[in-house]
Amino acid sequence: GTWDLIEKGDYGRDVAFLDDAMAWTFNRANVDPARIAIGGFSDGASAVIGIGLANGDLFSDVLAFSPGFFVAPGRRGAPSVFVSHGTGDQVLSYDVTSEQIVPALVEMGLGVEFVSFRF
Repeated sequence: GTWDLIEKGDYGRDVAFLDDAMAWTFNRANVDPARIAIGGFSDGASAVIGIGLANGDLFSDVLAFSPGFFVAPGRRGAPSVFVSHGTGDQVLSYDVTSEQIVPALVEMGLGVEFVSFRF
């Protein structure tokens, strides 16, 4: 597994690490929460959709490049979501993204931009 969400089916040490890193940064820099995005590729994209939705009051944008699924433990705020996926992806299904993930995000009332590309 590349993320604890993949290994254990829930968010744990990875989110704790991100929380610590962000707290460290916020304590040392003037950060505008309206300008923070979270992004990931592949399994990381799957993870950041859920993390971004659960923390939509912190992240203004969620960037998911070739996700395979998402688990949203909750939702706070309404971040904008950008999703891209290659039509020939042999690892994570383009069809899952285009036919399940993106429609589910749209149904949640989120602003979603979906870009497919030849791969």
